[in-house]
Amino acid sequence: MEKEHDMKVFRLGATCDLGDVEEGKTYIGRVQGFANFGTFVQLNDRIKGLVHKSNVKTDHKERESILVKVLTIRGNGNIDLEEATIPVYTVEMVEKKSTAVRLSELGTKVGRTVRIEGEIAQIKQTSGPTIFTLVDESGTENAAAFVEAGVRAYPEAELGDLVRIVGEVMLRNNQLQIEVSSLSLLTGDEAEAVRERIELALDQRAEPPEIPLLVPSEVMEKLRPGMRNIAKIIRKAVFTSQPILLRHHADADGICSAVAIEQAVTALIRESGGDFDGEYYLFKRAPSKAPFYEIEDITRDLDFALKDHARFGQKLPLVLLTDNGSTEEDLPSLKMAQVYGIPIVVVDHHHPDEIVDQYLAGHVNPYHVGGDFGITAGMLGTEIARLINPSVENLIRHLPAVAGVGDRSEAPERAQFLDLVKATYSEDHCKDIALALDYQQFWLRFNDGRELTKDVLDLTGNPDRHQRLVALLVEGANAAIADQMSASMPHVRHQTLPNGAELFLLDVEIHAHKFTFPPPGKTSGEVHDRLCKQHAGSPVVTIGFGPDFAVLRSRGVLMNIPKMVRELRDEIPGGGISGGGHLVVGSIKFVEGMREEVLEGLIKKISRDAVGP
Repeated sequence: MEKEHDMKVFRLGATCDLGDVEEGKTYIGRVQGFANFGTFVQLNDRIKGLVHKSNVKTDHKERESILVKVLTIRGNGNIDLEEATIPVYTVEMVEKKSTAVRLSELGTKVGRTVRIEGEIAQIKQTSGPTIFTLVDESGTENAAAFVEAGVRAYPEAELGDLVRIVGEVMLRNNQLQIEVSSLSLLTGDEAEAVRERIELALDQRAEPPEIPLLVPSEVMEKLRPGMRNIAKIIRKAVFTSQPILLRHHADADGICSAVAIEQAVTALIRESGGDFDGEYYLFKRAPSKAPFYEIEDITRDLDFALKDHARFGQKLPLVLLTDNGSTEEDLPSLKMAQVYGIPIVVVDHHHPDEIVDQYLAGHVNPYHVGGDFGITAGMLGTEIARLINPSVENLIRHLPAVAGVGDRSEAPERAQFLDLVKATYSEDHCKDIALALDYQQFWLRFNDGRELTKDVLDLTGNPDRHQRLVALLVEGANAAIADQMSASMPHVRHQTLPNGAELFLLDVEIHAHKFTFPPPGKTSGEVHDRLCKQHAGSPVVTIGFGPDFAVLRSRGVLMNIPKMVRELRDEIPGGGISGGGHLVVGSIKFVEGMREEVLEGLIKKISRDAVGP
């Protein structure tokens, strides 16, 4: 005889019929109504039986749960029941025997009842039903379960659980949806088998296609395994409904890299049947003012991600960093992300610090294979976007050329990417697009300007509007630059260093317009360009500085700015020094009271560096 705690009762699934009911077994039912001769009990929406008044043991109200033992199943289909009182028991679901279908097959099953096995990727409680987003080896779809308006259905089911769902396939607003009749958790070996099946299929499905690079490049060919790895991580995130957050440096190169990936990912979300809407709730792009992942950025991102996790049942995101993420300055943010188990991948061309790799799931950087910053983030991001979703290639193939001229690349790949699109986008037009991006982003501040940016980059299928918008933005940018240069150039100080380099200094805090375009970094770059033309053939270094920062631009001096920053940090106690960037283009921060000491130390280090052509 079974002990009380070993007693098992059964719950009939919604699709079960009389053939699934067995005499002698105890089931969970619901009181349907009362008569003089007994109590009617529903075992599911299809099946009901009668507890004769002689077999009723306790008082009940309509719709209350009740345990009943099946005494007899009569030939006419009537079921005789007896109320059971069992203090402690376990529940086992009874499902109608059927073959589970894949989510990708639901389009052919509209109006039919199906059984699905998959993982819960999101749980969203609406004012009506509970929406479960399911993932299996073939796709992603939503299942709606209703108890009462605004009441959580199946509260035992949690994010990441493997479940078996039975329900009818419906079309709601032209989107497939399963109307849930029953949901049961999979456990033990059964759950493990389903998980392994899904993981194996997803791993194969996420594998990027084998396609050649847009242009021949020895450096990018060596980076191909790393780019494939990041593309696979992103594809898998899409297929499992994991949100993706893309952070990028807020300049033309960073924007091109990010937008190329944005186009690939959002198209893949639509193609894979995910719950995609105009708010991009599975994909967000956000600019970072600095060329690294600042604490301000990660704090804001974590705040939004944790709120979405709590309110909408979303997974925590995959974070993708482009044109940032490779340096020691990123470490505090990378460590904070690690606390929450948030994976991070990096596509960057700043001089990398090896210490960051322990916090990253993937890292593509040309310096890892003997390249340098001439292979820009926009070039790398576009190639990764093609691996994520080759269907967007024709839309984004001009973005590496824009990124190359925008970041002043001198790598041979710049000319190759320009040649690739010269029939539609001349070099001058690419430069105009890059300047328009910088000018627009300055006014956007921390907003992504998604639709405006697509017009600037000619991604909306409206070339006339693209041409007029770029021309207008370039006109505004050039007017602002000319105004800034007329104010700043007369105040540039000059000295010739012992190594023969021509050094120019400008206090952009007191000799440049504030809070307008161009900002201090670009102002220093524009000054540097003009000085290089005036001193053609000579090595030139320009330092634009303010109370607590300095921006460096160099031509013909073999500097290593990240190394300089580290040395100055050790040599000047109390300087509060940080910074970095590329080898010959970068920035440094310090405390205001130590400005003279830091600038003096910086100039000494520039003086010792070798000069070249």
